[in-house]
Amino acid sequence: MSAERAPAAEADAAETPFVLARARVASVERMSPTFARIAFAGLELHAIGTPGRVFDQRIKLVFPAPGRPLPELTSDGDWWEQWLAVPEEARGSMRTYSIRALEAGADATRLVVDFVLHLAEDASGPASRWAGSAAVGDEILLVGPRRGRTDGGGIEYDPGDAARVLLAGDETAAPAIARILEDADRGLRGAALIEVPREADALPVDAPPGVALYWLPRGDADVGSALIPAVLGHLGAPAAARAVVDRSSRGGRTTVRDGAPGDGEDLVWETPAYSGLGEQLADEPSPVGGDRYVWIAGESGVVTSLRRHLVKDLGLPRRRVAFMGYWRRGVAMRG
Repeated sequence: MSAERAPAAEADAAETPFVLARARVASVERMSPTFARIAFAGLELHAIGTPGRVFDQRIKLVFPAPGRPLPELTSDGDWWEQWLAVPEEARGSMRTYSIRALEAGADATRLVVDFVLHLAEDASGPASRWAGSAAVGDEILLVGPRRGRTDGGGIEYDPGDAARVLLAGDETAAPAIARILEDADRGLRGAALIEVPREADALPVDAPPGVALYWLPRGDADVGSALIPAVLGHLGAPAAARAVVDRSSRGGRTTVRDGAPGDGEDLVWETPAYSGLGEQLADEPSPVGGDRYVWIAGESGVVTSLRRHLVKDLGLPRRRVAFMGYWRRGVAMRG
């Protein structure tokens, strides 16, 4: 495949760190009641992503509008402006996802995405509906980082020299956590806590031997009801704090609309290098200790609650934490 570089990709390689690719469904596998694993193939995928350095890389997927073809976008110029210029009824839907696997062989590249599915029609967004009926040969558009380039962003995992890590999230963060663990150095130490709807949603992950992986089924309880006390308990918070699930993360619809990392408004996004709240990123002493790196993603209210406990109550250093709202309760995220 490397000898068949697409002319368009060659032409703009010096101009943009991103690749716009047309990809077709190569396989569909129902992994559990919640997850469908879809592998994509296509000539242009050979230019996307860097195998072995995927971590929590975010990509954009464009799904066709019902009964319409995919919009015609090109690698020439600004693909985002091109997409917005398409009439709304014909442009389809765009969502952000994490790469679950990137398999680059001598003859082909396969990019794998794990989709969160919902059985109730009124609880599903356009991406999960598409994934629920996807068949081999279906096509989407995919925007991802150009292979070998790191200047396009989309990777937040950055533990630096931390001796231990804590990765935590709900089902929308499960693919990113799994990929981080599988791309991380095999000497990594720490823990990963993943909240999922059901016990059957615990999927195989090739984690480093020094990382303890815990799947936390919540059943019919609210999103975050299992994750919040587990994270606080792991970090040694007092029992009283662990017993509290803030009202900001309770009540209302608990539906995960698309299982996709979102870049929309009103989502908490606080990393060692960026503060969506405009906070100063000073590195301050902490009673928790500066040798730990914490990465947390999922429902924005739950993430906000955990951020408050970890940074304000436990004093975790601001430059040792990443808190990312991937979705908001009851809202179908855009973009």
